[in-house]
Amino acid sequence: MPNLSPRATYDRLRANITQVITGQEGAVRKLLAAFAVGGHVLLEDLPGTGKTTLAKAFARSLDLDFQRIQFTPDLLPSDILGVSIFDQEQGRFRFHAGPLFTEVLLADEINRASPRTQSALLEAMGEAQVSLDGKRYELGDDFFVIATQNPKELHGTYPLPEAQMDRFAMRFHLGYLSPEAEMQILDAQQQGHPLDRLEPCVDKAAIRTLRQAVSQVRMSKEIKAYIIALVHETRQMADIEVGASPRASLTLMKTAQALALFDGLDFVTPDQVQELAVPVIAHRLKLDAQARFRGIAQSTLVEEVLARVPVPL
Repeated sequence: MPNLSPRATYDRLRANITQVITGQEGAVRKLLAAFAVGGHVLLEDLPGTGKTTLAKAFARSLDLDFQRIQFTPDLLPSDILGVSIFDQEQGRFRFHAGPLFTEVLLADEINRASPRTQSALLEAMGEAQVSLDGKRYELGDDFFVIATQNPKELHGTYPLPEAQMDRFAMRFHLGYLSPEAEMQILDAQQQGHPLDRLEPCVDKAAIRTLRQAVSQVRMSKEIKAYIIALVHETRQMADIEVGASPRASLTLMKTAQALALFDGLDFVTPDQVQELAVPVIAHRLKLDAQARFRGIAQSTLVEEVLARVPVPL
């Protein structure tokens, strides 16, 4: 593949994915921002809204190894991580790696598995490694998780623990499409699925260049202070039992740098921070019992924080 500039890498990935995903430009933009900073993504929405299709289109656009795990109530941690089996010829145990050992992992309907199985991903998502039988196995710098989940109200789902939610850089929704966008889907899939024709459009070298360029995007002390103020405000609100962690501040800083690069800027503005505040912060908040009883959404509280905290000039 030819050498690409960081901005061209983003444009090529976005164009490739949107051949399959119609009317979800904002979701594609967020997904690529998380990937550009090495963060993981949680897609939450009703069945049939395109969560798995987006994940597959993203994985096929990259020259990276891809595995999919369909989470079910009977799935065990060993089904994800792998097992050690005794080799009689060599007289020792040999580790057989599970599907987790890949570069892009689609954890489909993650909240249909038990909390014990969900927690098998914690170390992998936080440190890109797995510790088993006293040994440590590295997963590599390109390890990236796209998890999908159905709303908690649906039958047969388990809530993800707070520690695991904090490992996701972003959580966002796709939602239903407009009639015009849905018509485009019908036309595109009348004689086959465009996903079947999708080819990789960038290589590992382009990905490394993109990530390095994102880290070089400038951010003023005023913008950093704005990010800290937004996150700190969540720790003081009456309806929030546990506010966002420092990991939220770091993620918001890095993903805002990615959006600035995508926008052709070499510095971050408040616009990028505000665009990502809800998908980066909301899922990390634990509401108190009264707020949950009243049906207050985490995203609503983050929007209140955005309205309350002064924007740097």
